[in-house]
Amino acid sequence: MLDYKCRTLEPEFATAFYIPFYAGLAVTNYLWNHTGRERDWHCEMLIKWVKEQKWWKKSNGSDHIIMLGRMTWDFRRSREADSDWGSSFIHMPEMKNVIRLSVERDKWDELEIAVPYPTSFHPRSESDITEWQSFVRSRRRNYLLTFVGGARATIKNDFRGILQNQCVNEPTACLHVDCARKNCVDGTTSIMEAFLDSDFCLPPRGDAFTRRSVFDCMVAGSIPVFFWKRTAYLQYEFFPPAEPESYSVFIHRNDVRNGTDIKRVLEGYSRDEVQRMREKVIECIPRFVYVKPRQGLDNTRDAFDIAIDGVLRKYKNHMQKGKLELE
Repeated sequence: MLDYKCRTLEPEFATAFYIPFYAGLAVTNYLWNHTGRERDWHCEMLIKWVKEQKWWKKSNGSDHIIMLGRMTWDFRRSREADSDWGSSFIHMPEMKNVIRLSVERDKWDELEIAVPYPTSFHPRSESDITEWQSFVRSRRRNYLLTFVGGARATIKNDFRGILQNQCVNEPTACLHVDCARKNCVDGTTSIMEAFLDSDFCLPPRGDAFTRRSVFDCMVAGSIPVFFWKRTAYLQYEFFPPAEPESYSVFIHRNDVRNGTDIKRVLEGYSRDEVQRMREKVIECIPRFVYVKPRQGLDNTRDAFDIAIDGVLRKYKNHMQKGKLELE
């Protein structure tokens, strides 16, 4: 943001104001075994400071932007429910006009924008991107599908367990990376190798509807198979293609629970159809990654550029509709 080409140091000419507050860091160390007051403390300090600023007072925060850095659900505790999860940051009155970026949004909140999870690929140049796209395009894939994840024995009828069972029962078609036995947070290499080796990947919902592996999968040129529309279709309005079937497969989770064979469904796609979907995924890779140079790239728009465009578009639309409270 500091090196964004459209940044101005003259606030009177600014269209919008970015609040440089690390909201995710402010609550992360307090999410467990702390009171609601402790989880809210840093956010309340920010509010106390920012609402005294001249440019905030002019708009009541309606032209301000913040990056939450975690899922929206970590900031939506009811102000009255101390025992509920997370901080109440989003429910603080001063936040009602602020446009918020997060890695997972509330689809009913018109002021939130979901942005891609950061992956392990941060291109340094245009050539980094084109070389990577060529690499994943020409990659020989030995498996039809991949499942990265582990079953959760404590959850009745766990959907991840169902996917895992289907995968391990088809070892020649499905490659399984078991996160119950391997540290998948630090095991980036094995995860990416699995995605690179497969035509399709199966990203179930994680603690919330989406997860980082959705983007690891696509950066590897693997075609995602979704089981919840909120994992991607109703989540990332500015980043994936508008036509879900052009880059992904959707199988409703209830069909899988009722016995639908995922392997058989995917075998129903011709090689031409698979190639077409993969090409669409590869075409979108620049939109899913955050480039290394702080000033961005000359001819390629990455996730940061698209997110800022989305913020400004959303701000303009809401101002035109008169939905923001300016007084």
